[in-house]
Amino acid sequence: MTATLIAQWQAAWPQALEAWSRFTRLRDARLCASTVEAAREGLSGSFAMIRLLDQSVVVDMQGVQELGLNDYAVEILAHEIGHHVLAPASATDQFRLLARIRRALPTLEKHAPMVANLYTDLYINDRLQRQAGLRMADIYRILEQGRAPADPASRSKVWLLYMRIYENLWQLAKGALGGAGADDATDTDAWLGARLIRVYAKDWMDGAGRFATLLLPYLVDSQNQEDEFRRMFDTKDAAEGCEPSGGQQIEAGEMEDAVHPVQDSRISGLDETGKPPGDKATASNSAGQMREPYEYGEILKAAGIKLSEEDIAVRYYRERALPHLISFPRTPAPQSDELQLEGLEPWQIGDPLDQIDWLQTVIQSPRPIPGVTTVQRSYGREAASLRKPEPIDLDLYVDSSGSMPNPRQQTSYLTLAGAIIALSALRAGSSVQVTLWSGKDEVIVTKGFVRDDVSVLKVLTGFFGGSTCFPIPQLRQTYEKQRPRRTHILHISDDGITTMFEQDERGNSGWDVAARALAVGDAGGTMALNLPSGWEQFGDDDWRSSAYKVLRQAKEQQQWEIHAIAQFEDLVEFARAFSRRHYAPKSPPKKKNA
Repeated sequence: MTATLIAQWQAAWPQALEAWSRFTRLRDARLCASTVEAAREGLSGSFAMIRLLDQSVVVDMQGVQELGLNDYAVEILAHEIGHHVLAPASATDQFRLLARIRRALPTLEKHAPMVANLYTDLYINDRLQRQAGLRMADIYRILEQGRAPADPASRSKVWLLYMRIYENLWQLAKGALGGAGADDATDTDAWLGARLIRVYAKDWMDGAGRFATLLLPYLVDSQNQEDEFRRMFDTKDAAEGCEPSGGQQIEAGEMEDAVHPVQDSRISGLDETGKPPGDKATASNSAGQMREPYEYGEILKAAGIKLSEEDIAVRYYRERALPHLISFPRTPAPQSDELQLEGLEPWQIGDPLDQIDWLQTVIQSPRPIPGVTTVQRSYGREAASLRKPEPIDLDLYVDSSGSMPNPRQQTSYLTLAGAIIALSALRAGSSVQVTLWSGKDEVIVTKGFVRDDVSVLKVLTGFFGGSTCFPIPQLRQTYEKQRPRRTHILHISDDGITTMFEQDERGNSGWDVAARALAVGDAGGTMALNLPSGWEQFGDDDWRSSAYKVLRQAKEQQQWEIHAIAQFEDLVEFARAFSRRHYAPKSPPKKKNA
């Protein structure tokens, strides 16, 4: 029976594609003969699913038989195709959709994947039922009849609302799909939900937050609602294996969507202004903001991206850093100043007489005929060899003490600045060593100077949150021997960097260790410190005067270049300027006209 059923469903695939367009092209559906086989494809719980990674549809044919849906091949396959064609259609849109829904579900963000699935199903099913003439309503009748217990009062409020929305969309009698137990308030919300689907049919992303807001009180009051929708959860982990990109920025629509449909004049018709209350202000306040790393990670997890906290942080800061990196170095192709003989070309009447190469002309013909046998030499410029400048390595030390934010929970501008500078240095061909430090023995270091961006970012995104004690031994060991290349030393910290000038575990003076490091590195040293502007003029009565005195001494005696960063956010601009000054390709000087 299963083999025959699979053959029937395979034959239905072209018709399911044509339900959207005769030009729709997807790889054939993966029809699994058993639930065990479907599980190997990653399908669990539901009887069908989509994979955005390879634009696939997977169906558990054993589950289809158990639910009594054998005769609905076109409907079910067309529905799954709809997720690839209409909503969410791509991994990026799935991330955007989940971000908007999560923002509209305060304290209940864990339900965002289910709400997103229900929301996109509404658009797909409504289009297939009304425009393609498919029997989508019959599928829900069968699913409702197969549910236990049969008492409508036992249904969750979310289920009742959802079924009533379909009954409103398709003008069915109350209870035709399982919404018989809905009260008057639920009926009103179902009408709003149906209106929302019709109004935002062409802008479904803009209606996502409104739909989530509509469901919010029902999610609060209902228990185990996800179990009710488990067999229909076909976009669970849909983006698994996809490469997340562009998910850091908060779109203006995320905040705009967080209004109830009754406040949206496009849905309720209660306001003639055409805008929901507060719409303009919310949009302007949210545009251009960046989401925090924790929220970014939760969105990826909700979409099915299975990454560790460390890998999520690495991806987050890499993408945040990318717009600020230097351009990839370009090697110019200079030309030699000396003209080089390239060959011979005909000498024509009208060309300067002294350009005739008489020897070659006579060799070609003992009787020169002007313009016929006369030739002249042609010259050109040859590309000159250009010595590639030796890149300067980077030795980066980043403070991770208790006064600094955890980069995996909230945006750490120390981490972001370090990522911008380190990735720019790698682009320029430099090797980078990163040291993350906090208290005594709280140190993480890359395996020496590396060319691996992942290793660099994994260290930068770590966190201690302890006391402040600069790792003098690490600085000492790095410069005990001569470096193969010149190395610039960079510190990102606050006034706690002054612990670098204390004694180490061997009794060595930190001043001597720092001086040795600068001498061996031979490319200077820079400190980007969270200090108030004008810190050099602070008097002895200031409680930070002792630290400022040490920093003034470091600047004057050892020529450390100290940049005062009043706010951590300013580190981004510092990182951009530092990267361009030290690692951006230098334009060759223009020759003066003679």
